[in-house]
Amino acid sequence: MTTDLLTSPATIAIVVGEVAFWVFLVGGLAVRYLLRAPRLGMGLLGCTVLVDLAILTTAVVDVRAGGAATSAHGLAALYVGFSVAFGHSVIRWADGHAAHRWAGAPRPQKVPRDGRERAAHEWRSFARWLLAGAIAAAGIGLVILLAGAGAEVTALTDWFPRLGVITAIWFLTGPVWHLGGLAPTRRQEPES
Repeated sequence: MTTDLLTSPATIAIVVGEVAFWVFLVGGLAVRYLLRAPRLGMGLLGCTVLVDLAILTTAVVDVRAGGAATSAHGLAALYVGFSVAFGHSVIRWADGHAAHRWAGAPRPQKVPRDGRERAAHEWRSFARWLLAGAIAAAGIGLVILLAGAGAEVTALTDWFPRLGVITAIWFLTGPVWHLGGLAPTRRQEPES
Protein backbone atom coordinates (compact mmCIF):
# COMPACT_ATOMS: atom_id res chain seq x y z
CA MET A 1 0.00 0.00 0.00
CA THR A 2 2.76 2.48 0.93
CA THR A 3 4.68 1.59 -2.23
CA ASP A 4 1.52 2.18 -4.30
CA LEU A 5 1.08 5.57 -2.65
CA LEU A 6 4.69 6.55 -3.35
CA THR A 7 4.52 5.50 -6.99
CA SER A 8 1.05 6.89 -7.65
CA PRO A 9 0.94 9.35 -10.55
CA ALA A 10 -0.91 11.75 -8.23
CA THR A 11 1.88 11.63 -5.61
CA ILE A 12 4.55 12.10 -8.27
CA ALA A 13 2.56 15.03 -9.70
CA ILE A 14 2.38 16.65 -6.24
CA VAL A 15 6.13 16.34 -5.68
CA VAL A 16 7.02 17.57 -9.17
CA GLY A 17 4.38 20.31 -8.86
CA GLU A 18 5.76 21.56 -5.56
CA VAL A 19 9.26 21.75 -7.01
CA ALA A 20 7.91 23.50 -10.12
CA PHE A 21 5.96 26.00 -7.98
CA TRP A 22 9.13 27.09 -6.18
CA VAL A 23 11.18 27.13 -9.39
CA PHE A 24 8.60 29.44 -11.01
CA LEU A 25 8.37 31.57 -7.85
CA VAL A 26 12.11 32.02 -7.31
CA GLY A 27 12.78 32.27 -11.05
CA GLY A 28 10.04 34.84 -11.52
CA LEU A 29 11.31 36.99 -8.65
CA ALA A 30 14.92 36.71 -9.83
CA VAL A 31 14.00 37.69 -13.38
CA ARG A 32 11.76 40.50 -12.15
CA TYR A 33 14.21 42.09 -9.73
CA LEU A 34 17.74 40.89 -10.54
CA LEU A 35 17.45 40.92 -14.33
CA ARG A 36 15.05 43.89 -14.24
CA ALA A 37 12.54 42.24 -16.56
CA PRO A 38 9.24 42.76 -14.70
CA ARG A 39 6.93 41.47 -17.45
CA LEU A 40 8.86 38.25 -17.96
CA GLY A 41 9.10 37.83 -14.19
CA MET A 42 5.34 38.23 -13.82
CA GLY A 43 4.86 35.72 -16.63
CA LEU A 44 6.94 33.17 -14.74
CA LEU A 45 5.02 33.89 -11.53
CA GLY A 46 1.79 33.36 -13.46
CA CYS A 47 3.00 29.90 -14.49
CA THR A 48 2.41 28.74 -10.92
CA VAL A 49 -1.26 28.37 -11.90
CA LEU A 50 -0.24 25.83 -14.54
CA VAL A 51 1.24 23.68 -11.78
CA ASP A 52 -2.20 23.32 -10.14
CA LEU A 53 -3.79 22.51 -13.46
CA ALA A 54 -1.16 19.84 -14.18
CA ILE A 55 -1.63 18.19 -10.76
CA LEU A 56 -5.42 18.09 -11.07
CA THR A 57 -5.21 16.84 -14.66
CA THR A 58 -2.79 14.07 -13.66
CA ALA A 59 -5.11 12.88 -10.88
CA VAL A 60 -8.17 12.90 -13.15
CA VAL A 61 -6.40 11.19 -16.06
CA ASP A 62 -5.00 8.53 -13.71
CA VAL A 63 -8.47 7.63 -12.40
CA ARG A 64 -10.08 7.82 -15.85
CA ALA A 65 -7.39 5.45 -17.18
CA GLY A 66 -8.41 2.85 -14.61
CA GLY A 67 -6.03 3.71 -11.78
CA ALA A 68 -7.30 2.96 -8.30
CA ALA A 69 -8.66 5.97 -6.44
CA THR A 70 -6.20 6.36 -3.56
CA SER A 71 -5.57 8.81 -0.77
CA ALA A 72 -2.93 10.35 -3.06
CA HIS A 73 -5.76 11.62 -5.27
CA GLY A 74 -7.36 13.23 -2.22
CA LEU A 75 -4.02 14.76 -1.29
CA ALA A 76 -3.71 16.11 -4.85
CA ALA A 77 -7.13 17.75 -4.50
CA LEU A 78 -6.10 19.25 -1.15
CA TYR A 79 -2.84 20.52 -2.65
CA VAL A 80 -4.69 22.21 -5.50
CA GLY A 81 -7.24 23.73 -3.10
CA PHE A 82 -4.52 25.04 -0.81
CA SER A 83 -2.50 26.37 -3.72
CA VAL A 84 -5.46 28.18 -5.27
CA ALA A 85 -6.56 29.69 -1.95
CA PHE A 86 -3.13 30.58 -0.53
CA GLY A 87 -0.87 30.73 -3.59
CA HIS A 88 -1.53 34.39 -4.33
CA SER A 89 -0.74 35.46 -0.76
CA VAL A 90 2.48 33.39 -0.76
CA ILE A 91 3.54 35.03 -4.02
CA ARG A 92 2.61 38.49 -2.69
CA TRP A 93 4.60 37.83 0.51
CA ALA A 94 7.66 36.64 -1.43
CA ASP A 95 7.37 39.54 -3.88
CA GLY A 96 7.28 42.05 -1.02
CA HIS A 97 10.43 40.60 0.51
CA ALA A 98 12.21 40.41 -2.86
CA ALA A 99 11.26 44.03 -3.63
CA HIS A 100 12.65 45.08 -0.25
CA ARG A 101 15.87 43.13 -0.67
CA TRP A 102 16.63 43.85 -4.32
CA ALA A 103 14.66 46.95 -5.32
CA GLY A 104 14.84 49.19 -2.26
CA ALA A 105 11.16 48.93 -1.39
CA PRO A 106 10.16 49.36 2.24
CA ARG A 107 10.26 46.28 4.46
CA PRO A 108 6.92 44.45 4.43
CA GLN A 109 4.96 44.90 7.62
CA LYS A 110 4.72 41.92 9.93
CA VAL A 111 1.38 40.70 11.16
CA PRO A 112 0.97 41.85 14.77
CA ARG A 113 1.09 39.13 17.40
CA ASP A 114 -2.20 40.16 18.94
CA GLY A 115 -4.96 42.74 18.80
CA ARG A 116 -7.60 43.54 16.21
CA GLU A 117 -5.23 43.39 13.26
CA ARG A 118 -4.12 39.90 14.26
CA ALA A 119 -7.73 38.77 14.70
CA ALA A 120 -8.59 40.17 11.25
CA HIS A 121 -5.58 38.34 9.78
CA GLU A 122 -6.74 35.08 11.39
CA TRP A 123 -10.26 35.49 9.98
CA ARG A 124 -8.83 36.13 6.49
CA SER A 125 -6.62 33.04 6.76
CA PHE A 126 -9.57 30.98 7.93
CA ALA A 127 -11.68 32.24 5.00
CA ARG A 128 -8.86 31.17 2.66
CA TRP A 129 -8.83 27.76 4.31
CA LEU A 130 -12.60 27.46 3.77
CA LEU A 131 -12.03 28.16 0.08
CA ALA A 132 -9.17 25.63 -0.01
CA GLY A 133 -11.32 23.02 1.73
CA ALA A 134 -14.23 23.62 -0.63
CA ILE A 135 -11.96 23.28 -3.68
CA ALA A 136 -10.42 20.12 -2.20
CA ALA A 137 -13.87 18.63 -1.50
CA ALA A 138 -15.00 19.45 -5.04
CA GLY A 139 -11.83 17.89 -6.46
CA ILE A 140 -12.31 14.76 -4.37
CA GLY A 141 -15.94 14.60 -5.47
CA LEU A 142 -14.84 14.92 -9.10
CA VAL A 143 -12.37 12.04 -8.75
CA ILE A 144 -15.06 9.90 -7.04
CA LEU A 145 -17.47 10.69 -9.87
CA LEU A 146 -14.88 9.83 -12.50
CA ALA A 147 -13.93 6.59 -10.72
CA GLY A 148 -17.36 5.30 -11.69
CA ALA A 149 -19.97 3.13 -10.03
CA GLY A 150 -18.61 0.18 -8.12
CA ALA A 151 -15.10 1.61 -7.76
CA GLU A 152 -13.46 1.45 -4.35
CA VAL A 153 -13.38 5.08 -3.20
CA THR A 154 -13.07 4.71 0.59
CA ALA A 155 -9.57 6.21 0.46
CA LEU A 156 -11.16 9.31 -1.03
CA THR A 157 -14.28 9.54 1.12
CA ASP A 158 -12.01 9.34 4.18
CA TRP A 159 -10.80 12.83 3.23
CA PHE A 160 -14.15 14.49 3.99
CA PRO A 161 -13.94 14.00 7.78
CA ARG A 162 -10.27 15.05 7.65
CA LEU A 163 -11.27 18.30 6.01
CA GLY A 164 -13.81 18.82 8.80
CA VAL A 165 -11.18 18.19 11.48
CA ILE A 166 -8.75 20.61 9.84
CA THR A 167 -11.52 23.21 9.64
CA ALA A 168 -12.41 22.84 13.33
CA ILE A 169 -8.77 23.01 14.46
CA TRP A 170 -8.05 26.01 12.23
CA PHE A 171 -11.14 27.81 13.54
CA LEU A 172 -10.26 27.17 17.18
CA THR A 173 -6.55 27.95 16.93
CA GLY A 174 -6.98 30.94 14.62
CA PRO A 175 -10.04 33.17 14.83
CA VAL A 176 -11.39 31.92 18.17
CA TRP A 177 -7.96 31.94 19.82
CA HIS A 178 -7.24 35.53 18.82
CA LEU A 179 -10.77 36.91 19.02
CA GLY A 180 -11.61 35.35 22.34
CA GLY A 181 -8.52 36.74 24.03
CA LEU A 182 -7.05 33.29 24.58
CA ALA A 183 -3.79 34.19 22.87
CA PRO A 184 -1.14 35.57 25.18
CA THR A 185 -0.64 39.28 24.70
CA ARG A 186 2.69 41.01 24.80
CA ARG A 187 3.21 43.36 27.65
CA GLN A 188 3.68 46.97 26.55
CA GLU A 189 7.10 48.33 27.45
CA PRO A 190 6.89 51.55 29.47
CA GLU A 191 7.98 54.59 27.50
CA SER A 192 10.92 56.41 28.97
